[in-house]
Amino acid sequence: MSKETIAVPAKPKKEKEPLFSPKNKRLLYDPLNDNNPITVQVLGICSALAVTVKMKPSIVMALAVIVVCAFSNVIISLIRNIIPNRIRIIVQLTVVAAMVILVDQFLKAFVFDVSKQLSVFVGLIITNCIIMGRLEAFAMANKPWRSFLDGIGNGFGYGLILVIVSMIRELFGSGELMGYRIIPESIYKLGYFNNSLVIMPPMALIIVGILIWIQRSRNQKLIESK
Repeated sequence: MSKETIAVPAKPKKEKEPLFSPKNKRLLYDPLNDNNPITVQVLGICSALAVTVKMKPSIVMALAVIVVCAFSNVIISLIRNIIPNRIRIIVQLTVVAAMVILVDQFLKAFVFDVSKQLSVFVGLIITNCIIMGRLEAFAMANKPWRSFLDGIGNGFGYGLILVIVSMIRELFGSGELMGYRIIPESIYKLGYFNNSLVIMPPMALIIVGILIWIQRSRNQKLIESK
């Protein structure tokens, strides 16, 4: 009696997803518009009001948030399977705090004047809702590469609004951009004055509100059905 062997069908080999697949690219560009952390999710508003008087500190703040958000996402994603659920928030805060300390020391070493202008707001990155939100909502459930892209995208989305708001405030508040005179002296001789109201925090909130209104009225994906 011959023994018949039953051929076991080979499992289909799962194709490796490209690093910059369309799905991964969306993690980079969605936060710039359709899912912007400030204008759509309405997170990180406090620092957007506080550090946008001039462009230079705003750009440095944006870069600091990009670095902290991206690398905190990667670290949490790497250790997500060994973090006890009950203490996950404490672990997330510890990782963010360590990254913020490193960034703060780097700023003090290489751009000390900007570090002084940013004052306590670099340290307050620890409490930034955007970073904690991405750790909890994304990094805890995704692999390191996708978490890294998500951190970069959301950091750039945050930074984009900071740069736009600071550009408007510095231009109309002091007539300069990045410390360079933009509005010529001839305009001042005609009776133009810098608008000191623009550099006050309430005006930053108004500018952010106008940006939200413009975006939500023009982006079809954000227009709510009546």
